Amino acid sequence: MELRHLRYFISVAEELHFGRAAAQLGISQPPLSQQIRALEEELGVMLFERTSRRVELTDAGRLFLAEARRTLQQAEHATDVARRAAQGEIGELAIGFVTSVPFVEAIASAFFRFREAWPAIRLDLRELPLDEQIEALSERQLDIGFIRGYDPPVLPPGLSATRLLEEEMVVAMRHDHPLAGKRDLEIADLAEESFVLYDRKLGAGFNDQLNRLCRKAGFEPTVVQEIGGLATLLGLVSAGFGITFLSRSLSAIHLDSLIYRSLDNADAISRLWLVRHDVPSTASQRFQDIVIPAGPSEPPSAA
Repeated sequence: MELRHLRYFISVAEELHFGRAAAQLGISQPPLSQQIRALEEELGVMLFERTSRRVELTDAGRLFLAEARRTLQQAEHATDVARRAAQGEIGELAIGFVTSVPFVEAIASAFFRFREAWPAIRLDLRELPLDEQIEALSERQLDIGFIRGYDPPVLPPGLSATRLLEEEMVVAMRHDHPLAGKRDLEIADLAEESFVLYDRKLGAGFNDQLNRLCRKAGFEPTVVQEIGGLATLLGLVSAGFGITFLSRSLSAIHLDSLIYRSLDNADAISRLWLVRHDVPSTASQRFQDIVIPAGPSEPPSAA
């Protein structure tokens, strides 16, 4: 049975006349009659009662008519879904990101504009560290990843990175900390401090960057705790366990006992990278067109 058989049957059932149905379908009457008979033979039931004066649906034909209409509607819907998905109008877009990304105004704005422009595309957002994002991207479990790092990420074949922005790093501390009175800190000012940092495995790269900056200034940072969550991290700093090293975007988080101080060092910056497939889906490309600013992209490092 083919969809055209259902269309032929529905037309005859609605017209109750083979001649008018054939004219409506743009075919001659004999082939239409043959197709209806073939359909009845395939089903093993009579769909129409035919006399020289009229054509009427049998009980089986009336029930089959409702099902045939539903089947055609579903087929048309499936065709529409496939076409819209191919055009990037519907579907799903899986995006990975590190913790600080939703606090970056440009990225939050891009999410909002994409959802406004393409409301039928479901965004599957996953908070993942760098290594897990790259693995998920290489296995096509993610379409796009947002990661941080001072240097371009090392990527497997088929993936590329674009540098979206860079922002300064800041030091978060209690408001009554001895260094709170200084507006801009030198790295050397932190030599005797205790640090509370993100767990290194979370992959934002802040730990390694802090180590480089401190070693360049002639000392090793004292890390007293590595934390897996942002709320706990800031909570411990607020409780006086130590200071921490964050991207400027996270200073939007306000706690009464917490202040943020800039670092007077040109290398104290965090870069945000968008990682995507070299051959993206249409939905992924639509998102990239919104989030990637005009201008040259950073070449990726090859694995």
